[in-house]
Amino acid sequence: MTRFERWTVWISSVTTVVTGVVYLWLKYVLVSDDPFAAVNSPWQGPVLKLHIVAAPTLVFAFGLVAVRHVWRHLRNQVADGRLSGLTGSAALLPMIATGYLIQAVTDEGWLRALAWSHIGLGLLYAAAMLFHQFTAGGRRGRMQRARIRRLRRHRHPRSRRARGDTRAAPAA
Repeated sequence: MTRFERWTVWISSVTTVVTGVVYLWLKYVLVSDDPFAAVNSPWQGPVLKLHIVAAPTLVFAFGLVAVRHVWRHLRNQVADGRLSGLTGSAALLPMIATGYLIQAVTDEGWLRALAWSHIGLGLLYAAAMLFHQFTAGGRRGRMQRARIRRLRRHRHPRSRRARGDTRAAPAA
């Protein structure tokens, strides 16, 4: 995973999770003094809009790393961070679906079920990604996996080193 991909995933995840948690607090925890108020805080609308704008960047970031990181680690059977990575990925897909459906459904019962599902999946995703950062080995794990990839490349039967050819590679 490149530095750009890593930063894109983390910035979009943190932004989406923080705006979601702040909106959750404003909507469900904070109580307005005015019994006739439609919203509990004047910040409720802007925070929801920030959350709705931040969420597509998370979808983009996941798409960015799905093949090069998630699929590659599944195919190569990398054990470090597998459970937390799969948990985060598995929570992300229905979280995205419930987030979009919340904006389209009008039935109160379905809306409430979707909202609580979205909240639960969002918290599960946040916990899984945080846990994934520690179980995948962080920088040390990335360096170790890069070293293993370099060793595999040098042992490849078609590589110049494997054939005993020590000449410099032709310039491209």
